[in-house]
Amino acid sequence: MASAGPLRRRVCVRPGTVVSLVLRPRTDDKRWTAVRSSAPVFVLVSGWRVDADGTAHASLTCAGTRGGSAEITALAKAPDVAGAARGAFVLDMTVTPYAREG
Repeated sequence: MASAGPLRRRVCVRPGTVVSLVLRPRTDDKRWTAVRSSAPVFVLVSGWRVDADGTAHASLTCAGTRGGSAEITALAKAPDVAGAARGAFVLDMTVTPYAREG
């Protein structure tokens, strides 16, 4: 049976926002390995750690003045299997500046 792909969520934030992403331990023996941003100029992964119980924590810092979007991909893989980790969760982030008057 083919996989449906990674779980996707969307969020819209203001410039300068710091988002804490918490990923619970996986039940399929895969472990969180990393988080990547498709556009670090808009959303930068500024912190990453995995607890002993398998819970992963990422800090995502959004651009201070610019608006744009980025895909944040959380990678996971089984520790005893060779090969690259695969995307298991995707957070679509949009940074929306405040409206300007004038």
